Amino acid sequence: MNYFAIIVAGGKGNRMNLAIAKQFLELDGKPILMHTLEAFSQCALNPKIILVLNIHQHLFWEELCSKHDFKVPHEVVKGGQERFDSVRNGLKTIKGKAIVAIHDAVRPLITPELILRSYQMAEETGNAVTAIQPVDSVRMKREGQASEALNRDELFLIQTPQTFQIEQLKKAYLQPYRNEFTDDASVVERAGYPINLLPGERNNIKITYEQDLEMASFLLKKKGF
Repeated sequence: MNYFAIIVAGGKGNRMNLAIAKQFLELDGKPILMHTLEAFSQCALNPKIILVLNIHQHLFWEELCSKHDFKVPHEVVKGGQERFDSVRNGLKTIKGKAIVAIHDAVRPLITPELILRSYQMAEETGNAVTAIQPVDSVRMKREGQASEALNRDELFLIQTPQTFQIEQLKKAYLQPYRNEFTDDASVVERAGYPINLLPGERNNIKITYEQDLEMASFLLKKKGF
């Protein structure tokens, strides 16, 4: 079986009010994106890495790779207007039978062990979507100021990687884009496939706000990376 990883790096850093896209921010001496690609390169299955990047950032990325002497093999593909379009562009480069993991570029603390488990589960069951359960109480807002308590034991916070047999992804991404397509699981589910959840990792945080970067740096130091 062939294994691929599509790393989606389309973020602009808007929530941080930064001029530089957040995947290029330095985390302990090198860009966040490099930590992410290294994790996939360390997976025992040695997946081929496809980096989907805004065309206007390709040269900048090349310069960063040169500056940091970054040698992890990967193919750079042009990003699309929406995340949906970027994933579809990445899929176009994959031929034949494969298991494909799709991962956010700004989740740099993903472990090779979780990546391996996601490939193994997807190969066995069709797909594997990493998720953790909330530890806080949760409520759903109702009309006006009213709200309703929900059972947190029945809720999951979805992470990446989201890993699929290529046949599911190819069929799912033939669909036209819809606003409710917030991740790959929602696209594949819309195509008629049940989604299987894989226990994720608490440290697999997504860098969205400035404090997330500080937390990621702390966690890296704690693990001795």
